[in-house]
Amino acid sequence: MSEADPYMLVLNLEGKMSVGNGQKVVLVTGGGQGIGKGIAQKLLNEWMKVVIVDLDGEAVAETSEELGLSGAAFEVDVADERSVADLMGRINSSMGRLDALINNAGIAAHHVAAPERLELSDWNRVIATNLTGVFLCCKHAIPEMVKAGGGAIVSTASAAGLIGSNFHAYSASKGGMIALSRSIATTYAAQNIRSNVICPGFIDTPMVAEISSSPRLLQAYLDSTPLHRAGKPLDIAYMALYLASDEAAFVTGGVFVVDGGVTAR
Repeated sequence: MSEADPYMLVLNLEGKMSVGNGQKVVLVTGGGQGIGKGIAQKLLNEWMKVVIVDLDGEAVAETSEELGLSGAAFEVDVADERSVADLMGRINSSMGRLDALINNAGIAAHHVAAPERLELSDWNRVIATNLTGVFLCCKHAIPEMVKAGGGAIVSTASAAGLIGSNFHAYSASKGGMIALSRSIATTYAAQNIRSNVICPGFIDTPMVAEISSSPRLLQAYLDSTPLHRAGKPLDIAYMALYLASDEAAFVTGGVFVVDGGVTAR
């Protein structure tokens, strides 16, 4: 348990420390590090029951230990349908319900080659995780939410899905995620399932370490951001918390940009 997360702990009647258990059960994909870890931490601080999964088994194990998520953290490839289906079965067996899905698993693709020079294998790898993974998680989570009387889906896309960029596969995957999320919002509204998208800008996470470690590249990103700083995982976590909560009960089909002003230029 991290000393920086005091709100995750409560004193029970016997004076012992225990992890707070909220009423909502939330699955966070890509929860082993970066934005996903920040979201999981914030949700736990708000007394929600959180399950995290990540393709990086070492990262998800470390985060599980840090956040006190024993038995609620798994190594899962969201692009593999059988693994996703098995995961939803585990959640149903152990938690009894699923109230919210945070689709945060994703991979970066810093391929700046023109489309005619982009390898098909690179394209397929990015689309499989960033877009197909979201589809599979929604496909298998929605029936659980319907049984629970409704739920919230929050997907982490990117500002790159809204504007032109040289990261063709990445931008296409995030643009597709936005379209899929809005289609789900209209399709399942009658069953009280809400679906929204967050579009972050440049967020300082391990995924962008290559950029952050280069003074030239980092300065270029900062110069393009009106607030002139990199975002933090917590900047996205606050928005995810709102969209997953009952305070956003009348919010669906939305695209929420958290990018320091990049897309406002």
